[in-house]
Amino acid sequence: MPPESFPEFSVVSYGRELADDYLGHVQQSVTNLGARILELENADGDGYTVSKLFVSYGGGLEALRSAVSAAAAAALEGGAAPAQSTVVPSSLLEPARKLLVMDVDSTLIKQEVIELLAAHAGREAEVAAVTEAAMRGELDFAQSLHERVKTLAGLPASVIDEVGARIELSDGAEILVREFLAAGHAVAVVSGGFNQVLAPLAEKLQLTFARANELGIENGLLTGEVTGEVVDRAVKARSLREWAAGTGIKEAHTIAVGDGANDLDMLAAAALGVAFNAKPAVQAAADSVLNLPNLDVVRHFVKL
Repeated sequence: MPPESFPEFSVVSYGRELADDYLGHVQQSVTNLGARILELENADGDGYTVSKLFVSYGGGLEALRSAVSAAAAAALEGGAAPAQSTVVPSSLLEPARKLLVMDVDSTLIKQEVIELLAAHAGREAEVAAVTEAAMRGELDFAQSLHERVKTLAGLPASVIDEVGARIELSDGAEILVREFLAAGHAVAVVSGGFNQVLAPLAEKLQLTFARANELGIENGLLTGEVTGEVVDRAVKARSLREWAAGTGIKEAHTIAVGDGANDLDMLAAAALGVAFNAKPAVQAAADSVLNLPNLDVVRHFVKL
């Protein structure tokens, strides 16, 4: 294959600041690999900066990722300011409609909704401990969800609205969603949380799709049960594939973002799986790691 027909990749570096020595290490790793630099693009966000290196390379995505990862580690070991880099597959640079699928709790929003609900029952600490174990992958998600929801039995359904009013979007979440939708892409969320809380938020953000668990309610009180199918890691991955197929978007044009073990299958199913301030096991498995509180960094992973 002649060099001019090699696929194009994007090497995106990001941090509170980007030191010249960090960027120099990354750029040198690319050129040492034999990749051809096509374009350099810099951008600033709210509290972070981004440098995008567009390269042509015929040696494959994994070889490029390995080289960039090693270079970034060497730069940080040498004392460079904290920063990270992601190698974006060529499919996400194509001029095609994309699908962005995000987790909700601790990803799209800053809180864990079930912990906010549990606070009304005086069981917040107990539920938070179970949530942490489930997020680390130490407990079966469906089982842990049922156990946590039991603590909510007897609470008035009005607590749902009270919790909804306390939800805070993650920094940059609104910008990310708005920019993707404005560019004609699809944006979806799939949550191990609850539809009664998610639905108003999905409507406010004008999301393309949304899926979450359904809390049981009888006579104005929470039953302590989840009705219907539990949204676990398998359902999250299946949702991504169904939504992509239903909108005519190729799976090669999908991005998934999440933070816990329940997101692992979804991250693996996407063309680019992003671990957002995630648990160590999730960071180890993901294609991309984003350890800034700014969710809108994700918009720099595609050509909008």
